[in-house]
Amino acid sequence: MAFIHTPDASTNDKTASMYAAAEASYGYLPNMYRAFGHRPEVMEHWGALLSSIRSHMTLRRYELVTLAAAKELKSSYCMLAHGSVLLREGFTNDGLAATADGGEKAPVDAGERAIMAFAAKVVRDATSITQQDVDALKKHGLSDAEIFDITAAAAVRCFFSKILDGLGAAPDHAYAERLDPNLRKSLAIGRPIDGLV
Repeated sequence: MAFIHTPDASTNDKTASMYAAAEASYGYLPNMYRAFGHRPEVMEHWGALLSSIRSHMTLRRYELVTLAAAKELKSSYCMLAHGSVLLREGFTNDGLAATADGGEKAPVDAGERAIMAFAAKVVRDATSITQQDVDALKKHGLSDAEIFDITAAAAVRCFFSKILDGLGAAPDHAYAERLDPNLRKSLAIGRPIDGLV
């Protein structure tokens, strides 16, 4: 499950509270919460930061940016988690697979493609971003504030995904049970799902 021992709920009250809230929300204790078991206050602050960034974006935009960032990071966990959100928001299995692959049949418009490409470039090498990259987003009607939001969403994904992968937190077994096998293969581009992918 992880390269480090993850504490159980009896470790301290904050860990117990975090685990209980996660179980109530998901119906099981996700591995990502276990990974933060030693430092539940970091997860709490992460949640607050993420909430402040997401509050200025539509759910669809946030999830597309996050999917693009997660792909660049080769984060199976985040690809599966955020791909699952897009499925709940109306994407089909084929549409999501095409979006994850950057295919022409992806159900995204030109502006969304540009946003995803920008997010991937931020993750890949933020020093390679130029004024032309920003101006290209503005041609799709994005404001400076919206470009900040996209950049912030892509950048914070590096923090979270790298913690999970650096500690060996495997994607939850629930993704193996709930997702179509072919879609799962399209999304699990890094660490396997509990050894099943």
